[in-house]
Amino acid sequence: MAKDTRYVVGIDSSTQSVKAIAWTRDGMPAAEGRAPLDISLPRPLHAEQDADQWWVATRTALKAVTAAIDPASIDGVAISNQRETMVLVDEQNRPLAPATLWLDRRAQAMTQELSDVFGAETLHGISGKPVGVIPCLYRLAHMRRHTPELLDKAHLILDVNGFLLRHLTGTSHATWTSADPFGIFDIREKSWSRPLLDHLKIRKNQLPDVLAPGRQAGTIHASAAAETGLREGTPIFAAGGDGHCASLGVNAVRPGIVYLNLGTAVVSGVWAAQPELSRFWRTLISPTGEGYLLESCQRSGAFFLNWFIDNFAGGRSDQRVFAKLDEAAASIPVGSDGVSVCSYLVGCMDPHWDEDARATFTGMAPEHTTAHIYRACLEAITLEFARSLVAVRDKRLATERILAIGGGASNPVWLKMIADSTSIPVTLSLSNEASALGAGIYAAVGAGWYQSLQTAAEGMTRTAGEIEPDLSTASAWAALSARQARVYAANRMLV
Repeated sequence: MAKDTRYVVGIDSSTQSVKAIAWTRDGMPAAEGRAPLDISLPRPLHAEQDADQWWVATRTALKAVTAAIDPASIDGVAISNQRETMVLVDEQNRPLAPATLWLDRRAQAMTQELSDVFGAETLHGISGKPVGVIPCLYRLAHMRRHTPELLDKAHLILDVNGFLLRHLTGTSHATWTSADPFGIFDIREKSWSRPLLDHLKIRKNQLPDVLAPGRQAGTIHASAAAETGLREGTPIFAAGGDGHCASLGVNAVRPGIVYLNLGTAVVSGVWAAQPELSRFWRTLISPTGEGYLLESCQRSGAFFLNWFIDNFAGGRSDQRVFAKLDEAAASIPVGSDGVSVCSYLVGCMDPHWDEDARATFTGMAPEHTTAHIYRACLEAITLEFARSLVAVRDKRLATERILAIGGGASNPVWLKMIADSTSIPVTLSLSNEASALGAGIYAAVGAGWYQSLQTAAEGMTRTAGEIEPDLSTASAWAALSARQARVYAANRMLV
């Protein structure tokens, strides 16, 4: 790199690691640091982390970056954070208890209780989220019921973003897109919901002030500079939830573009001008702050495929196992010769919002092979996504192109299934670290490199190749979707 090259740093504090990446003006990574995070499962339904480890890992990641490039060349920093994760802290930013993760399901009983109090439609309308256990709202209600003294003692209730900001700058802020997933944020008013806070008996000053995306959130103070290698006074800009940042990091914040992350979970998003509501998605504030993001999520994406391989196809120790199965699956017709799979291995978010949903395999006969079942697994995940796009189009929203990222995006067989089943071209995004890049885009705009988030996203993201759909298979995919969608309902009748 030239000595006068300038950088921004995007920090991605996700569920299992913290990554810090220095980006150039054209969106190329110049230096990076990583550190792992531990997850604690102390009892059934509980998923926790030591919030102090977030800071230790962030320091480690940033030190690696500042050791590789001159800290004086860094024009700004922004943070992408794991969503629906929270920690209660005292005045010195010390955690009062372990942080509860988005994976935590201890508050299952509170979903029905809050629905009875407010009405499920009212909760959906305020937060944009169908009633489900993941938003912090339900864990806060659980705390109010079971550990009220902890909730009353909390000086602040923070997301990962706010906790790290307090370490880096000495002050805490939430952003529209980090507060949004909590479920206690009014997505229309863009403020904490007074009715929900009153019910939870949470004081408004127990929650941080909320900034619009891209606003300056503070500057690196002296002690944080000493611990991270960043220059004191380096500005930090408001970013937000990792899913929000990822959609910005692939430039999917414009009409007609569908963002699709084929990762451990399969997450997709479509931009909308208005807060359209449906059980097929969660309605989020757009990463740009203008409009909304309609986000569908399957918890069992690549996680389900890996589980199947590990338990029924010899395991992943054979590095060619996926290539072999993909080659065999590609020669099997749409519908896997009658095999159907329901992929709800760890419950279902959209469209059923059923924590008790389970995976099933049906329709097998002696002539079926492992490849048939594997292909049916891919078809099931693909069709869940395809049906969410049908619901999007029912709202008269355009779906013109799919931008795919994540580990699954390296699988051409899967990408072809997605294109054919949706009748939409699929483009591979080269933004492999989309959340960290999205954070970098916020910092680039805050630092004055670009005039808007839209122009920054255009300048800092890249794509490669496009897979066109085979429209002659559309009727076969539609018939399969109708059949495969019935598997869940049939299984629920048996339990």
